Amino acid sequence: MLPDINRLKIFYDIYTTRSVVAAARQANITPSAISQQLKKLEVEIKTPLFTRLHKKLVPTGEADRLFAIVNPFLHDLEAGLRTINQARTKPSGQLRVGAPTEFGKAFFPGIFSSFRKKYPEVTFSLTLGDPSVLLSMVRRGTLDFALVDVFLTQSRVHGDLGIYSIEPIIDEEVVLACSKNYCESALGNDFSFKRLIAGEFISYQPDAMALRSWFRHHFRKVALHPKIVMTVDSLQAVIACIKHDLGMGIIVSHMAYDDIRKGRIVTVATSRKEIINRISLVQLQDKVPSLTDKTFQAHFKAAMQKAGVLKKFSGHGDGF
Repeated sequence: MLPDINRLKIFYDIYTTRSVVAAARQANITPSAISQQLKKLEVEIKTPLFTRLHKKLVPTGEADRLFAIVNPFLHDLEAGLRTINQARTKPSGQLRVGAPTEFGKAFFPGIFSSFRKKYPEVTFSLTLGDPSVLLSMVRRGTLDFALVDVFLTQSRVHGDLGIYSIEPIIDEEVVLACSKNYCESALGNDFSFKRLIAGEFISYQPDAMALRSWFRHHFRKVALHPKIVMTVDSLQAVIACIKHDLGMGIIVSHMAYDDIRKGRIVTVATSRKEIINRISLVQLQDKVPSLTDKTFQAHFKAAMQKAGVLKKFSGHGDGF
């Protein structure tokens, strides 16, 4: 069994002061109480810790070894408690954030950097993954909060969503896109179902789930077998493949805004509205956000607003 932590603290005070009286003064108890606690500790660990030499205490070899263990622990404990207390008045400590892979890679490094310029005592841990992974980590308390999306990974969310606070943050427009050259040479600028389905595609998964969802939404077609010429689990890689005339792929429009605006990438338009991929901020329902949480979340929303990505909602919804 581990020794009583209060007795280890008393041992630490005796060792550093070499005096029962001085240790009693630090602990604000009587010298006799200090001596009793030291004796109990020596019984607990079954070894003497000090040799009494007149009015001085000389540590034994076992005391030196015990101090080498206790000293860093108490220093770390003191520093940790100081950080916890400081976080109530000033953002500090580590913030554990989860995000969709491509969204996280695109936006969070810059947002973390700008936040740390204001609050240098905050550090970050970023986990990138699909909704099922991130929600599980929020539920276990290994993430403080996460941004969760639903379309590109096509993950199915299981479990009780009632345990989460879910705030819709961003609506991403999901589009089928290709290069201008591919649009002209391979499609003849024809966006009919027959012409599109005969083309080449870049997919995130071998089963082309995102592509199938897009065609089902726009053309009400279910049994599709698109010709996949490239499979890659990366939005940026899909955009790069599109720009190299490799075929058509599903992307979110804001991630290729400049290329679309300048005509280098063409989005396939139909009579139906584009699919929306909603990104929501998720944390445990009963969690009381810390000052660091609240300050960073406000900073994140302001950064998204500045980037022209943030979608404002009139109220909270489930986002799924």
